[in-house]
Amino acid sequence: MSRQKKSVRKGTIVRLLKMLMGYFPKLLPAIILLIIVNAVISSIPSVFQQKVIALIQEAWEKQRTWEETRPAIMRNVAVLAALYLCSLAAGFAFNQLMAVLTQGTLAKLRDEMFCHMETLPIRFFDTHKRGDIMSYYTNDVDAMRQMISQSFPQLLVSLISVTTILCIMMYYSCWMGMVIILGSFLSIHITRVVGGKSARYFMAQQKYVAGVEGVVEEMINGGKVIKVFNHEEEAERIFDQANEELYEAAYNANRYSNTLMPILNNVSYIIYVLVAVTGGLLIEFNVRNVSFSGLPISIAVVVPFLGMSRQFAGMIQQISPQINSIVMGIAGAERIFAMLDEAPEADDGYVTLVHATEKNGVLTETDEHTELYAWKHPHQADGTITYTKVRGDIRFFDVDFAYQPDKMILHNITLYGKPGQKIAFVGATGAGKTTITNLINRFYDIEDGKIRYDDININKIKKGALRRSLGIILQETVLFTGTVMENIRYGRLEATDEECIAAAKLAGAHSFIKHLPQGYDTMLDGDGSNLSQGQCQLLAIARAAVADPPVMIMDEATSSIDTRTEQIVQRGMDALMAGRTVFVIAHRLSTVKNSNVILVLDHGRIIERGTHEELIAKKGQYYQLYTGAFELE
Repeated sequence: MSRQKKSVRKGTIVRLLKMLMGYFPKLLPAIILLIIVNAVISSIPSVFQQKVIALIQEAWEKQRTWEETRPAIMRNVAVLAALYLCSLAAGFAFNQLMAVLTQGTLAKLRDEMFCHMETLPIRFFDTHKRGDIMSYYTNDVDAMRQMISQSFPQLLVSLISVTTILCIMMYYSCWMGMVIILGSFLSIHITRVVGGKSARYFMAQQKYVAGVEGVVEEMINGGKVIKVFNHEEEAERIFDQANEELYEAAYNANRYSNTLMPILNNVSYIIYVLVAVTGGLLIEFNVRNVSFSGLPISIAVVVPFLGMSRQFAGMIQQISPQINSIVMGIAGAERIFAMLDEAPEADDGYVTLVHATEKNGVLTETDEHTELYAWKHPHQADGTITYTKVRGDIRFFDVDFAYQPDKMILHNITLYGKPGQKIAFVGATGAGKTTITNLINRFYDIEDGKIRYDDININKIKKGALRRSLGIILQETVLFTGTVMENIRYGRLEATDEECIAAAKLAGAHSFIKHLPQGYDTMLDGDGSNLSQGQCQLLAIARAAVADPPVMIMDEATSSIDTRTEQIVQRGMDALMAGRTVFVIAHRLSTVKNSNVILVLDHGRIIERGTHEELIAKKGQYYQLYTGAFELE
């Protein structure tokens, strides 16, 4: 399992680098070059320090004056100053390019995430909390920002600097360089042990942050219910549990991380002392120096070496916190890539929905909005295209369905929704009414059986075309931040203002809209909090009306409307339903009396079917429901 996790993280890093190269192929090499320039320049002051000390030592031994020594010293200082100016310019260019790379990459990544999320099936949103999904765009993206803009460049600078300084040290003295290398192995071992535990908890922290956000989002959405049922203490307990998990992970992550730095700092002091002692002993006993420079051991070598040892230890210490940030970034990247790897909603359909005109019995496709819809059916065998009218004939044949393989929800469902008919589903909560309408939309695919739409298997119809032919009014109304007009136009984006107003009148919403502060230009909050629940539902009905679909699905569309308003809306609904096939999910049986067919469901099976009068005459379960003699279970 450990090897598998390491493989996953390695793959995440490779994928992340490919992503950066894919977005900015020319920018990333320039940034790496600037990092290398900065790292190398920051590592060589000790070289000039050695040269200056050697010049001073030589002047003292040969009794030269300051005037004789100054030009050589100033040349070294000037070269070092020029290098620092180059480093300053490289640092400025690096910061500018990093801003473009980081923000540009994350902007494109967010676009990719959101576009991909829009292709995911309903099942993904049913199995993930909204707060957890939001965490992809906030915590996980921010962890990646920290890694890309700061941690990864700093880690690269530290690694290059460490390598450069180590090479310089070995160039001057292999004896003292070996002391540094042995001390480095000790530091690396400590970092591996302590830092590894820290990294594990940092990755857990990233997961638990998403969990806390999911709980908070859920509690905020259910705030009224919590208050109504005095559920505050239980809500606090649930939050405390999630928060405690986050606390434990964050505490342990930071505990190990904060412990590591003092340990490494003390190790660096020990290394410094050992280097100083080694250098002193080498000078004292006049030990022959082993180096690539050929210089003898002297003050001019030992003093700069001590400075390099401190610089080397400092770079080692900087690696540890960057690794923790990189681990968090990788954890965020793993979550994001896992979401991007979610399989999009499968759609192998090829039949599309088009507007058409009819002349002499021949259908012709048109780009203009017409009341006549047609199925555009390409035939691969001979390359021809045929058009058939959308009648709204929807039929189920022996359909079985399960959300989970081991728990069947619908059993052997057979029904016929003929053009222009109103088909009502009644039954206890959980009987399968909404599930049937979800299958018509292909939010989920069936396990067995067939569903045919105008004698076309719905698997052959493109999902976008299928759903454009269906108008849905849900029991839970969803509005978006925007004006009233924009929310109605959501049903058909190309609809004119006049068409939206006509739809509002049809739904019975025009009257209250006129009394809003700015009428149709009144800005609505995303949750519709500045409207009553009934008004929100009237807008949802108007939105479905402007879409002008051949088939309507109504999931208790008038449940939040008072009786007087219901009468107004019902007239508009009757006008909206005229000539269309309509599927109605009803809890108030008075709203389905005029249905052509009423289907009574129980535990995923159709147990009764017929008109209102026929079912009353049977005196079965529908009769008991209608007369109140049967309590819904």
